[in-house]
Amino acid sequence: MNKRLNPIPKNLMFALDIGTRSVVGILSKKEGDKYVVVDHEMMAHPDRAMFDGQIHDIGKVTAVVKAVVEKIEDRNGFKLEQAAIAAAGRSLKTERATVDMEIDVTKEIDKILTDSVDMQAIQMAQKNLSTKEKSSSDYYCVGFSVVNYYLDQNMILNPIGHRGGTLSVEIIATFLPHIVVDSLYSVVHRAGLEVMNLTLEPIAAMNVAIPKNLRLLNLALVDVGAGTSDIAISSGGSVVSYGMVSLAGDEITEKMAQTYLLDFNMAEALKIELINKEQHEFVDILGLKHSLSTTEIMKEIDTTIKTITKEIADNLLELNKKAPSAVFCIGGGSQIPNFTEYLAEALGLSKERVVIKSVDQLDILSFETSTLHGPEFITPIGIGVTAFEERDQDFIQVNVNETAIRLFNTKPLHVSDALILTGYNARSLISERGESYTVTIDGSEKTIRGDYGEPARILVNGALAALDTRINHKDQIVVIAAAKGGKRRVHLKEIVNLGSSIHLEGQEIKCIEAVSVNGIHRTGEYTIGENDIIETIGVKTAKDLFKLVELDPSQFTLLNGGTPLDEEDAIRFGEKYHYKKKEQKSVISETVSQEIESDHLQVIINGEPIIITKKTSEVVFVDVFNHIDFDLTKPKGILNIKLNGERAKYTDLLKHGDIIDIHWKN
Repeated sequence: MNKRLNPIPKNLMFALDIGTRSVVGILSKKEGDKYVVVDHEMMAHPDRAMFDGQIHDIGKVTAVVKAVVEKIEDRNGFKLEQAAIAAAGRSLKTERATVDMEIDVTKEIDKILTDSVDMQAIQMAQKNLSTKEKSSSDYYCVGFSVVNYYLDQNMILNPIGHRGGTLSVEIIATFLPHIVVDSLYSVVHRAGLEVMNLTLEPIAAMNVAIPKNLRLLNLALVDVGAGTSDIAISSGGSVVSYGMVSLAGDEITEKMAQTYLLDFNMAEALKIELINKEQHEFVDILGLKHSLSTTEIMKEIDTTIKTITKEIADNLLELNKKAPSAVFCIGGGSQIPNFTEYLAEALGLSKERVVIKSVDQLDILSFETSTLHGPEFITPIGIGVTAFEERDQDFIQVNVNETAIRLFNTKPLHVSDALILTGYNARSLISERGESYTVTIDGSEKTIRGDYGEPARILVNGALAALDTRINHKDQIVVIAAAKGGKRRVHLKEIVNLGSSIHLEGQEIKCIEAVSVNGIHRTGEYTIGENDIIETIGVKTAKDLFKLVELDPSQFTLLNGGTPLDEEDAIRFGEKYHYKKKEQKSVISETVSQEIESDHLQVIINGEPIIITKKTSEVVFVDVFNHIDFDLTKPKGILNIKLNGERAKYTDLLKHGDIIDIHWKN
């Protein structure tokens, strides 16, 4: 006859830890800041119904859960109707993925672009995982971290603000298979309970071992179970990475079984006693008795412990990219002697930085029943604590473009998480330029790039949002895909500077007289078409400039600054140019020149050599008019006088070999 049970008081919470070796049930309540354990029950699985945290035989696991529930109900007289549970961290799947995205080299990279390429990488990791696992199961992404960004194949820490043609990202993403969640729900329902909260075991353990006020620090939690060692890492206020190593306590048990010829259960019992006794007596499967010290047994399993801790350290370093500031170890496997010391050594930390976190050290905990001890009960306690803090928030439901989806609420959720779950194409968020085309200008090809497209728009409950916008239960998300830009409409005056000019001796000279397109004269308003051939008519070379200003290239040199130009050198718009008379060879022999140099002066006037007799020790510019046929009394315009290419004054002193220009300028 069934005992009549009372409804459970509303202040009580029932938590179930459905583990590989056993099921732990904890009944607790919250009083102020304290969590009070009212009752607890632990029962081992009689058969191997679970492997590495995954339920394989739902019926057998349900039977154990029912037994645990009934014992707690009988002792307390309450009918348990709901349970808080946790998915095993060892069920998490970690996958790497790299994605390359072609981007507009003329546009600066912004956060929208980096978020989009991150999202593509997560989707790629999800696809790779499904292929590798040969499963069509869906996966929840419960976290990811960027390993590296690359811009045009070069590693870059932060691409925002840079430009390039290809942006790449390598990520590590962590996923939880739907089947794990579904099987847990099935067992709980068959046991006559409803799931009132679901979390991840590493998060539950984190919530008591490394509370939120400590997560600004870079800390690691390592849960050493039977089949696997689970890792969770905190930094910047949240849990940032998860990992799993498929080596744990069972490897040590198996080593002891092989060494001493014991069955698995006998070896497991001997392993547990290593932390409690110094001397051990046991009988192997042949009936032989053994009496060994803990030290002697530890020598046989020392290499196995080092192998496990090395694997954990390597995985932790890969996820965190460096050793964390400290490591907290939980789970029964972490209690084996030397475990924390070897892990510290493998991480390059002092042994004081790697410690076991036990239930005894939890200040937030008190007991109305027998006290729990050891690190193996951290997770079941954490499941209850997490349920109090996050009641009814295991999943949230949102709508994406009117499609309802459910998200596993293990971390702060963003718009990108919802889009990943729906399989939204991240490339649809990036606007593309319109089609480009080329034209030819004076023999050189020029590319006319297309117009920029309209960027994607994301709305959350009608308000403009972004991929990293936080989302909550019942949010309405609308995504309007980016629109591609059109072919750019360009006028002739936009690519040919019709008003371009240069300055020659201070005078502005227009360089382009006319423009033809495909052999037809066009104005600046003409709309350019693909493959148009554009020719400008005007000053293009030094030779063109000489011709325009009627200078003889054989007599003058064109200068840009102090650099002389050849006739075929191109003229550069906006520059300042000068010209000077080329030096002429003297028709007077060197001997004669030497003879007259003492009392005569030889100069070149308008290209002709002239000898001036010195009447005094100095000859000035005005003296040359006494030696040439140039009538100053009958002006024929403005008198232009130059000495060695520069404007001259009448009082300038002359020296042997000077070049003089004198002419009327209209």
